[in-house]
Amino acid sequence: MITNPILTGFHPDPSICRAGEDYYIATSTFEWFPGVRIFHSKDLKNWRLISTPVNRVSQLNMLGNPDSGGVWAPNLSYSDGRFWLIYSDVKTQSNSWKDVNNYLITCETIDGEWSEPIYMNSSGFDPSLFHDEDGKKYFLNMVWDYRPANHSFYGISLQEFDWQTKKLVGQSKVIFKGTERKLTEAPVMYKVNGYYYLLTAEGGTKFEHASTIARSTHIDGPYEVHPQNPLISSWNQPEIQLQKAGHGSFVQTQTNEWYFVHLTGRALKYPQTPLLENRGYCPLGRETAIQSVYWEKDWPYITGGNFPKDEVPQPQITEHPWEIETGFDDFEDNSLAPVFQTLRIPFSEEIGSLTARPGYLRLYGRESFNSLFHQALVARRWADFCFEATTAVEFLPESFLQLAGLTNYYNTQNWSAIYITHDETKGRIITVLSSEKGQLKMKIEQEVAIPAEVQTVYFKTIVNYTTYQYAYSFDQKEWQVFDQLFDSLLLSDDYVAEHYGGFFTGAFVGMFTIDTTGNRLPADFDSFDYQKIEEEER
Repeated sequence: MITNPILTGFHPDPSICRAGEDYYIATSTFEWFPGVRIFHSKDLKNWRLISTPVNRVSQLNMLGNPDSGGVWAPNLSYSDGRFWLIYSDVKTQSNSWKDVNNYLITCETIDGEWSEPIYMNSSGFDPSLFHDEDGKKYFLNMVWDYRPANHSFYGISLQEFDWQTKKLVGQSKVIFKGTERKLTEAPVMYKVNGYYYLLTAEGGTKFEHASTIARSTHIDGPYEVHPQNPLISSWNQPEIQLQKAGHGSFVQTQTNEWYFVHLTGRALKYPQTPLLENRGYCPLGRETAIQSVYWEKDWPYITGGNFPKDEVPQPQITEHPWEIETGFDDFEDNSLAPVFQTLRIPFSEEIGSLTARPGYLRLYGRESFNSLFHQALVARRWADFCFEATTAVEFLPESFLQLAGLTNYYNTQNWSAIYITHDETKGRIITVLSSEKGQLKMKIEQEVAIPAEVQTVYFKTIVNYTTYQYAYSFDQKEWQVFDQLFDSLLLSDDYVAEHYGGFFTGAFVGMFTIDTTGNRLPADFDSFDYQKIEEEER
């Protein structure tokens, strides 16, 4: 059996394709750089990160992008001996307008150097590319309507794309207005047995989320909706583990079996709150799950009913596991491990170096956590409900404006951190700070003075489902754990969306250096270790 989710932690909007006997899933990255993460499998069960293709500023310039802007819903396909990747760069996301630019890049190998981007259009997000049997290619996206009297999700548009001239040609036509669920987005097209199938996501990306499928004998419609729509949703199944099921894509195996990958969220619940009043919070963000599919009367169905299952049958393919990653990084390589990402800008000499002091990650102090421009922050996803993350840092601040340490981060308004800084009377100290909805709060009663002879300070965070803590050590043997419990649910889309806007990422843990004096004082991190803790039954 395949156990869900197959990609844990913040990996939403999965787009799957097959090339021969190899399977690839591309997922959204929003404001985190590099853009788009592509995972590889040979059996649909075991996956490994193989490519981060949008890795140059010429492909993606997110400087100043808002929280949860950036790369939305990539679409990955394989045709004509090459891989095709469509992605959005969303510049504004919480107002009446959606300023978005859609691009295409290609590569003959999944892990090679992808091309410079071809600009497609800006009429809406969630673009995709369909390769028809006659060789023609078509570009789809949802169209955004800013007019106050109209529903903002105007419909799904289709336009031919000419690969020779690398331009959209002809007229764009709205081919599907969606169902009564509204919020129709994420179009992906398939052709099976003479029918064009249009897969969309509907109902928003919260617990009401769903996938809808319609079909037509003509590419531009009209489209009839599945007789038992939706294709998948968790809305009618509040007790199951995999919530928010929706936005996804199909794949047909070389053994002629069909599967559907989709986003999902595993919610942690407050026990005193009625389930139907509040389904919970997902600090791991929206993850990726897979379901088996069968066909009946030329319609696809999710095996076992139109809701997600925790386990699904494997395809009739030999299992192919990958080597298990250790979670430990001693920064001996000259490039940043793919598990790490930075905010909005690439990892470069602007914010850090792996060669300035070999064996260390050096981060130059830059702007604060609130900045949309230059943050010296290197982080990885929370991938488990229970884990410990540890780092070792050397830092000699001379001002309270200089900070370096370990953070649990959701966005510019919601984060916490344990760090070294300077106090006017105590000298070097350890303290803890958090931001909740943009309001700063000191989280320990008394700062800890760092002895003069101590060169390296070790920081740890211990995450246990709904709460997490911080700890420090001067020798990596004896740890002092702060009693303060932090609410992990504050680092979730669900919490943030309760208070303002719509947000779409997940919790990260990582290393940072801030220096608002402008001197760019460096901190040296000797290692970073992420280890899952065995989860208790809940």
